[in-house]
Amino acid sequence: MTSDDTAVETETPTLTFSDLGLSDAVLKALRDVGYETPSAIQAATIPPLLAGKDVVGLAQTGTGKTAAFALPIIDRLDLSQKTPQALVLAPTRELALQVCEAFEKYASHLKGVHILPVYGGQGYGVQLSALRRGVHVVVGTPGRIMDHLDKGTLDLSELKYLVLDEADEMLKMGFAEDVETILADTPDTKQVALFSATMPSTIRRMSQQYLHDPEEITVKTKTTTSATITQRYLVVQWQQKMDALTRILEVENFEGMIIFGRTKIVTEEIAEKLRARGYSAAAINGDVAQDKRERTVNQLKSGKLDILVATDVAARGLDVERISHVVNFDIPTDTESYVHRIGRTGRAGRSGDAISFVTPRERGLVRAIERATRQELTEIQLPSVDEVNVTRLARFDDRITAALGETERIDRFRDIIAHYVRNHDIPEVDVAAALAIVAQGESPLLLDAEPERPRREFVDRGERPARFDRDSGDRPERKVRPPRPGMATYRIAVGKRHRVEPRQIVGALANEGGLKRDDFGAIQIRPDFSLVDLPADLPPSTLDKLSGTRISGQLIQLRPDTGGRPRNDDDRPPRKPRHRD
Repeated sequence: MTSDDTAVETETPTLTFSDLGLSDAVLKALRDVGYETPSAIQAATIPPLLAGKDVVGLAQTGTGKTAAFALPIIDRLDLSQKTPQALVLAPTRELALQVCEAFEKYASHLKGVHILPVYGGQGYGVQLSALRRGVHVVVGTPGRIMDHLDKGTLDLSELKYLVLDEADEMLKMGFAEDVETILADTPDTKQVALFSATMPSTIRRMSQQYLHDPEEITVKTKTTTSATITQRYLVVQWQQKMDALTRILEVENFEGMIIFGRTKIVTEEIAEKLRARGYSAAAINGDVAQDKRERTVNQLKSGKLDILVATDVAARGLDVERISHVVNFDIPTDTESYVHRIGRTGRAGRSGDAISFVTPRERGLVRAIERATRQELTEIQLPSVDEVNVTRLARFDDRITAALGETERIDRFRDIIAHYVRNHDIPEVDVAAALAIVAQGESPLLLDAEPERPRREFVDRGERPARFDRDSGDRPERKVRPPRPGMATYRIAVGKRHRVEPRQIVGALANEGGLKRDDFGAIQIRPDFSLVDLPADLPPSTLDKLSGTRISGQLIQLRPDTGGRPRNDDDRPPRKPRHRD
């Protein structure tokens, strides 16, 4: 290594991307995605790569290293050359696809740039067609790159740039021989950038053998998240994000919220759709004038605005005590951005919540964030219709309770209602229901139940399910899994509407009835009641005690369930995992 090796701390750089010597087209693409200030690895790596030097970058996944090597490569592409100029080797197809998408994003203002992902599991036909037409950047896994080299379908004779991304992971996965073969078969004049989270002896030897006088850049990560912030994530398809956001807003008890979008267009769309749904929301991004931005932030502070939709750049330095929740509508691709985003809540020792939307292909980003921040993110499920309705009913109850506290107004309206009841001979409860309709307006208070998807019911081993009788149209009665031997199902009069949890049920019944943990079977919490599997031979004295138990202030009225035991997803036989090549 050279004497000018660089060690970098992850403090916020004062540089901007325009200070690093990048072209106007690349800078414009960065502005489009809301990037303004380079991360530590980017600030230290881009200048030497633009200068043509080989680089060894020691950095964790999630520090922004993809842009650190992609931006200098895009900046110096010769678009007239049809054979590949840059090759990026990645350990997995998921990372290869992410790197490809990053290249395409950063090259959005350069016409005619062709980037090709090459990985196992994809047909050769698509890759061969693209290679024949000509590509500038190839991003692939070592195994499939070696296949193309062996077949003579990938020409690397004019390669100018080679990147080894997550080199230590490639070696752990057994690609060491392939990587060295590829390095040896490419031109000696190429520029090489090697990125790794660690520096085992094999990688140090490789860098000494195949890199020319490299500059070593070390990023000492200090990115941590506050212990007062609850971090969760929801796996959701991209098309379903807006509906998922609406349900999250329904069930989360938030005061002020920031929703982060990747681009200014996304922030505007989210804010507009939220306003259409009745939420007080506004967007701030790079296109919003400073005076309007200040007005919007002041509205958030004062409570006139509840939801702010922002890009990373627009939200820098934002500190508003009311922010109880941060939602990553688009999860960031680097850990530093994630830490900065969720740091808008949970400040000065206050508690906060961070929820990230993750598409199935972005699961790797969650793992990277967990490794870099050394904190676990909890996966949650999309709130169900029942959960949304329970929340709506609870809020409706709260509004009624608050109104009952206005005794003077209640007295005046009581006379009006009594007059109506006398003159129209209508029960008071019907009048109350009619007034609720007037207050609610056209929007329904409760969501309609989701159509139940057909499920394959549990069938006892050794018994074949009866066949469907096409002539009669009758279907056989299906069997569901009963409580385990010696257990019976009991119904209690508390459910989701009472915000009860399984641990509360177990604690209350165990304390009042002297039950042990082994005495409890399945617990199913329904909107207005719950089902609990308990010993079938409970003595009458225990039943009497349990019947008078209260949970969340509600008398549970425990009794044997006689209405049939509803089935939940736990009753389904486990599905066999699907294996893909």
